[in-house]
Amino acid sequence: MNYAQLRAFHAVASQGSFTKAAKAIHVTQPTLSDHVGSLEGRYGVKLFKRQGRGVALTSLGRALLELTRRQFSLEAETEQLLSSSIGMMSGQLRVAADSPFLVLPLLETFSRRHPAIKIYMTFGNTETVLADLFELRADIGVVAQRSDDGRLEAIPYREDKLVLIVQRGHPWSQRRSVALAEIESERLIMREPGSLTRSIFEQAMNQHKVEAKTVVQIGSREGVREAVAVGLGVGVMPESEMGNDNRIHPVTVRDASLKVTEYIACLKETRPTPVVKAFFDILKESLEVIEQEAVNTLA
Repeated sequence: MNYAQLRAFHAVASQGSFTKAAKAIHVTQPTLSDHVGSLEGRYGVKLFKRQGRGVALTSLGRALLELTRRQFSLEAETEQLLSSSIGMMSGQLRVAADSPFLVLPLLETFSRRHPAIKIYMTFGNTETVLADLFELRADIGVVAQRSDDGRLEAIPYREDKLVLIVQRGHPWSQRRSVALAEIESERLIMREPGSLTRSIFEQAMNQHKVEAKTVVQIGSREGVREAVAVGLGVGVMPESEMGNDNRIHPVTVRDASLKVTEYIACLKETRPTPVVKAFFDILKESLEVIEQEAVNTLA
């Protein structure tokens, strides 16, 4: 079995296109195409259906992807095991998160304890983070949604709530809360489809039969914040992501439940690897501190 050909297949299957796959594994697109073509030709099979600029897996391709996922996961686990034999002097931790605010304190502790471990972090919406986990592009995922997929282990970390944000000069900047129906008179700035923030807020609007006059779609939390800051409209954002931006003002929606719970997740098959285990040990310590703080508050 040719390793380079399998690696090329797995990259294309995971990325959904030859162009993205070539960039991901740092080879030229012609080389990647040759590897995949040689694999198909050697066994007389078709693994992909070419469609537009992307590709779709055939039924045989989907079956092979499940095998290569396991193979490359085992390869990563083997590398982590060997790294652990020298006290985790090397290795990497890849984190995909829907927001940097909750996970960065955990990563600071991890980095302090394991300074030789390289940390790579990417950001995206809930769909993107879960895809990164399933396609083995990330070891740890931080998402505001518990997946029912049995391949995942997910631990609730922090509860958050969605708030509306307005420019400091907006009439609502003098208020602490509004009714959801009041959004009908405003231009609403929302994240892209696939964002849990958007999904939760749209569910609340549907339940209350509220319809926004205009919706501006922006594909990042930073973009939403900047659009609000210049007065483009009213944004929706988790309260923890507000930061200390004095250009914007948070407003609570008093008649809708807009709570979200952030989860730390990984694939069950990668949970025992030393680097992932070390991260979850830090997570456990953090949760114990949070629990003790809650007890002290009630005392």
